[in-house]
Amino acid sequence: MKYSIVVPVYNRPDEVDELLESLCSQTYKDFEVVIVEDGSNIICKDVCDKYAGILSIHYYFKENSGPGQSRNFGVERAQGEYVIIVDSDAVTPPGYMQAIDDELQRQPSDAWGGPDAAHESFTDIQKAISYAMTSFFTTGGIRGGKRQLDKKFYPRSFNLGVRREVYNQLGGFSTERFSKMSLYGEDIDFSIRIYKDGFSCRLFPDAWLWHKRRTDFRRFWRQVYNSGYARVNLGRKYPEALKAVHILPALFTVGVVVLLCCWLTGEILFFSGISLGLYMSLFSLLPLVLFSAIIFIDSSIRNRSIRVGLLSVPAAFIQLIGYGIGFIESSMSKRHG
Repeated sequence: MKYSIVVPVYNRPDEVDELLESLCSQTYKDFEVVIVEDGSNIICKDVCDKYAGILSIHYYFKENSGPGQSRNFGVERAQGEYVIIVDSDAVTPPGYMQAIDDELQRQPSDAWGGPDAAHESFTDIQKAISYAMTSFFTTGGIRGGKRQLDKKFYPRSFNLGVRREVYNQLGGFSTERFSKMSLYGEDIDFSIRIYKDGFSCRLFPDAWLWHKRRTDFRRFWRQVYNSGYARVNLGRKYPEALKAVHILPALFTVGVVVLLCCWLTGEILFFSGISLGLYMSLFSLLPLVLFSAIIFIDSSIRNRSIRVGLLSVPAAFIQLIGYGIGFIESSMSKRHG
């Protein structure tokens, strides 16, 4: 067996069904699937049993311990030469596994990661969130891709591959369970250790998949806030993990606050009879309007939808400000969680 796909699951049987259905359509077949049920209340065993005669699939149930330890649990029981970590809310295109094998045949690598995209079946909000998470104009420029601000590519756990020997040598995902880092920083922690131990890691641009991410803006805010908070904690553990580009969302957040304060001051001055206040208000809003216009136009073109373009504007602000606030709050805290 060359590849093992390990999927931690928590209360997501419907999404597991979609993932397994997509894996049945892979053009490359030499892989097994290891499903690790992480103490779910709504289990997916029946779903897995449905594919038992089609896929080489193994289902395990364990007590809840979080996704990192569940991935380690699955890898310990996997048989493949390479391990591919995939989130349960992902869907793979038919050529996903073939793209991975082609890249490894072309140039061997100890570890890799792939990009993600929004499927046509996703809701407009999911598409807007996907745009915010992958766009060069938001933190997509930090996360990595063909155009990226951080020169090293750090794969994320929704689409991450690694040679099994390397995984074992690194000790798998961290078992640390301190707040906000345990769920939102452990994949970066793992990626950093890949580089620190001298292993090769790169982006496989054609090994992309569809990733559903969050389904509403409230959950999206919580996700990006925790990611910003975790980034500072990672920087405390690995100073090289905190770079100038990671401060950009915090600077954006401060800039938005300053511009809104200037706008409010201008409004107060204008209604107090000082005409200069009107110009102050207009110029204060201009950068925010220009940024919103860029997001709207770019997303509308990429998604071929004006509605998704409109929803991408609040999604982009949530992405940057949520991350920025988490980053600032964690920076001001002396604790690691």
